[in-house]
Amino acid sequence: MPAATLARRFTIYSAGSELELRIAHLYAHFLNIYGDRGNIIALSQRARWRQVEVKVDVIDLGQDIDPDYYDFYFVGGGQDKQQIVIAEDLRKKEKQIKEAIGNGAVILSVCGGYQLLGHYYKPHEGPELKGISLVDAYTVAGNRRMIGNVLVKRDDATTLVGFENHSGKTFLGKGVSALGKAIVGNGNNGEDKLEGLAQGTVYGTYLHGSLLPKNPGFADQLLSQALARRYGPQHLQPLDDHFENQAHKRAMTLPA
Repeated sequence: MPAATLARRFTIYSAGSELELRIAHLYAHFLNIYGDRGNIIALSQRARWRQVEVKVDVIDLGQDIDPDYYDFYFVGGGQDKQQIVIAEDLRKKEKQIKEAIGNGAVILSVCGGYQLLGHYYKPHEGPELKGISLVDAYTVAGNRRMIGNVLVKRDDATTLVGFENHSGKTFLGKGVSALGKAIVGNGNNGEDKLEGLAQGTVYGTYLHGSLLPKNPGFADQLLSQALARRYGPQHLQPLDDHFENQAHKRAMTLPA
């Protein structure tokens, strides 16, 4: 892509915006097994290109959350040992997180973080890890590891691409909508072909990649919802997503 295209993208951003996006990155030092913090980078940059000021705070063990402050929450993926470390602390934040979602905040959770938004995760070994029951879902350890590229078709006919690597099998309760259907790959559990969940402003997925850089349309959906919490519906200025779309199309052709 010519350098002029990059220049056009960067000139969209300027300081002094009247809009601000406040992001809470939960357990960034524990749950980032496949570079999931790239989702924060992508979302932040897409906001800045539209003249939106961005503030990112890491919320770690023992730190409280102000449920009225943040617009967007992110929880990345981790292995069982990291989940054990943060599960109890996450339950202490349960009331605050639920209040934040009730106030219109958006949450995106990936893999291990996704599992703990449900009622529980039962690993192969050790005690059951209780989740925060933000959504009606539960996860149990499976007998095989589900690894590979994933192509998801959403109800609006758009697609998501990413990479999965999990043995946990997540099952959604009745009335809980999936993020989409896995056309390629295993999805939540390798059985019903559903991938992730989408319930209001709550999103969960097994897609690493990172997810948002290769799925700009979904990134903008999250950004719009997050900004709407304090500013009402927003019309996002279109970006030149040539590189993002090229990466998306390339990922669609990869084998499972």
